Amino acid sequence: MSQQSKLGFGTSISLVVANMIGTGVFTSLGFQVLNIESGFAIMALWILGGIIALCGALCYAEIGSALPQSGGEYHYLSRLYHPAVGFLSGWVSVTVGFAAPIAAASVALGKYVHNIYPGVNETGLAIGVIVLITIMHAISTQFGATFQRMFTLVKIVIIVMFAGFGLFHIPQHQVSFVADAAAWKDIFSASFAGSLIYVTYAYSGWNAAAYVAGEIEDVNRTLPRALVLGTLIVLLVYTMLNYVFLYSVPLPELKGVVEVGYLSANKIFGKQLGQFMSLTIAVLLISTISAMILAGPRVMQRMGQDLRGLGFLSVTNKNKVPYVSVLLQSAIAITLVVISKFEELITYVGFTLNLFTFLTVLGVFILRYRLKKWPKGAFRMPLFPIPAIVFLVIIGWILVNLMQQKPKESLLGVLTVVVGYFFYLVVKIRTTYIKK
Repeated sequence: MSQQSKLGFGTSISLVVANMIGTGVFTSLGFQVLNIESGFAIMALWILGGIIALCGALCYAEIGSALPQSGGEYHYLSRLYHPAVGFLSGWVSVTVGFAAPIAAASVALGKYVHNIYPGVNETGLAIGVIVLITIMHAISTQFGATFQRMFTLVKIVIIVMFAGFGLFHIPQHQVSFVADAAAWKDIFSASFAGSLIYVTYAYSGWNAAAYVAGEIEDVNRTLPRALVLGTLIVLLVYTMLNYVFLYSVPLPELKGVVEVGYLSANKIFGKQLGQFMSLTIAVLLISTISAMILAGPRVMQRMGQDLRGLGFLSVTNKNKVPYVSVLLQSAIAITLVVISKFEELITYVGFTLNLFTFLTVLGVFILRYRLKKWPKGAFRMPLFPIPAIVFLVIIGWILVNLMQQKPKESLLGVLTVVVGYFFYLVVKIRTTYIKK
């Protein structure tokens, strides 16, 4: 790839921010307040989620800098553990990791627009948006990258404006963010651990730039900056947004509702202007869909390069875009739009993806043990091993609690991995892992 077509810091950080700020923050609060009614505990959820994401970003920055190729977990786990483990993470990325969040964001967009214009078909709109963005990204990486940067910048500006107006809103209900005994009881409850799956889903995307590492200019410097700074930006935005949501809408009205942003906008701006802001939020979800359609196919492309039976996934057009992978991912996403329920989709995706982010972060210890000669200029995380240990302990806690509270979705995630292993047995692997 020529230097001119490489992805710079602007596109890399926009991938991280756009992947993260999307469906989760505008839809998941309604499920969290079903069992947690303390404002302090809810805010602690989102701050803790940001800390988890930041710890993960530091770990991925170190691994991605030492192993600077595209493919994300597929590439890292293949090299650090065994090609079979990498294949399973790639399988999950292909079948669930990107396609399902694309579907969820598209469904959320449809719901927001339908609330304002009841005559609009939610499913039809969701599918139409996926098709249009897919065509754009299947043609040119640079065109898609420019679109991504523009939409991400607009998204941040509008969200900050939304939150800023929300802080000056005078609510008609009482809201408390006091750290009282009830709040601490919520924090140490099983419901808190269960709700963290929604929060980690909302923060998912902090590793987005790692999927295109092989296409990033000056990767040793750009990748760590994009991952860490992008995650910090989103942590601040999420904390501010959820404070405004809780501040502007009574908890009983939030419970079980997907369109949280719609309710908050109506309270802050009134019905007419609130509908306009809700429509704006819906349009901004396009940035999230675009970011995942851009990043996800690079995992498929890398798998196609390594696996003889999947060589068709690495086919590119004259602009070096893996258009076959782009089209396949979007076809899976459209299928999920038609057949899936929103809440179950988020839980299933969150559990399955966290399994492999857990393994990847654990791989930092393997990397440091095996890699005797560190690549020149490669990033090494500060305060090692504290960020890795914090991430592993909390994600492990979430996974155990989720298996107890949501056995159906958890078992479906495990079944997805098992099916992937059987598929692995019938293909020939050509990649290698780091040997001692």
